[in-house]
Amino acid sequence: MRGGEARELIARVREAVHVAVVGRDAVLDQVLTGLLADGHLLLEDLPGLGKTLIAKSFARALGLQFARVQFTADLLPHDITGGEVYDAAKGLFTFRPGPLFTNLLLADEINRAPPKVQSALLEAMQEHQVTSERSTYPLDRPFLVLATQNPLELEGTYPLPEAQVDRFLMRLSVGYPTGDEEREILARRRARREDDAEVPNVLKPGEFRAMQRATEDVEVDPAIERYVVAVVSATRGDAHAEVGASPRGSLALLKLARARALIEGRDFAVPDDVKSLAVPALAHRIVIRPEPWIRGVRGRQVVEAALDRVPVPKVP
Repeated sequence: MRGGEARELIARVREAVHVAVVGRDAVLDQVLTGLLADGHLLLEDLPGLGKTLIAKSFARALGLQFARVQFTADLLPHDITGGEVYDAAKGLFTFRPGPLFTNLLLADEINRAPPKVQSALLEAMQEHQVTSERSTYPLDRPFLVLATQNPLELEGTYPLPEAQVDRFLMRLSVGYPTGDEEREILARRRARREDDAEVPNVLKPGEFRAMQRATEDVEVDPAIERYVVAVVSATRGDAHAEVGASPRGSLALLKLARARALIEGRDFAVPDDVKSLAVPALAHRIVIRPEPWIRGVRGRQVVEAALDRVPVPKVP
């Protein structure tokens, strides 16, 4: 699949998602970029801003199987993985798949789950498989997790382990709609006379996987690769950072740059692809030292400082 063909399909997907989601163009493009790059996404924001709606709308438009899990403190691993169930007719135990066996999983309020559940989800995210009892079951591809996380100030939430946060390709924030967008939300709800908006299915079976594979055909000049490495390395040398972005961050940024190029209809990456996605790809991978943290320094500032320090390459 070439860039022009992919861009036409992307335009149709955007139009379909906007049937249900008003505005939010920037975050919708970032979500789509992350999904095309075959990565898991973390949406950190307050309740009621449309995170679930965004996930369901993309699943429908992209022709993906969708499942949602509400994470709570009493959740158990087999609640998401499935487990062995005794079949009286056959006289043996059979595996009953849980909600992880889907294409796009919405893990709602992921930071409310206990460690054992986090561990089970981490295996699925990283290894694309589920272990139950003594058996391992592969997950169908694509398998993508779109997780939501409440700010840590809210009661009953706990920070995710750093190893799991690092598995997310991007961390995004939806944010509040503008006044005009919120009035449009009210007008659409009044016009359709029901809560749910019907998002059309745009892609045929297999087309989304073809688009994901097409990102691997996007050319990357060696200068772009050196730029990615230089930006990530600069986060490790920042005085505010106790831990900078890992090589997994470099890989994530490169994957996202290629996916963005495909969305823009190009078969080659440019420095702007890297710059526009560096913060959501890298900021959550950085651990800030205690004193700068108290002063309000966050990973975003470290990444932005790295972008300012590293010269942008000139690509032919």
